[in-house]
Amino acid sequence: MKGSSLAIEKVRTARRNEMIDVTDRVAAIVSKVGVKEGMAIVSVPHTTAACTINENADPDVRHDMLGKLEELIPKRESYYRHNEGNSDSHVKSSLVGTTVTLLIESGELVLGTWQGIYFCEFDGPRDRTMHVKIVAF
Repeated sequence: MKGSSLAIEKVRTARRNEMIDVTDRVAAIVSKVGVKEGMAIVSVPHTTAACTINENADPDVRHDMLGKLEELIPKRESYYRHNEGNSDSHVKSSLVGTTVTLLIESGELVLGTWQGIYFCEFDGPRDRTMHVKIVAF
């Protein structure tokens, strides 16, 4: 297959701040599309959520990441002007980023031994969307 395919996945979050491992979901999309060589682009179309690649072996990494983000970017700060009470979520989303790109080789995502793909929620709980674009070479 040459060309591209877009999958839209629903993600339900349960807490205000959390990181959900979506690696298996993205890998299943790659497998279903049948691309052997290409790229997978994971994008989160929200201003208070993000996606990233990080360690998926030890859940303490997610705890530490969320804790440090909360310490660096607390929910309540006197200089926030946005009156919805989620300015910290917007800042976290911008810092983490809303898109990751992965290589596909021999029909598999190219990830390091300890790497996983995470949907990052910073203003939940919510029903969210994740776009996965598969591009074949």
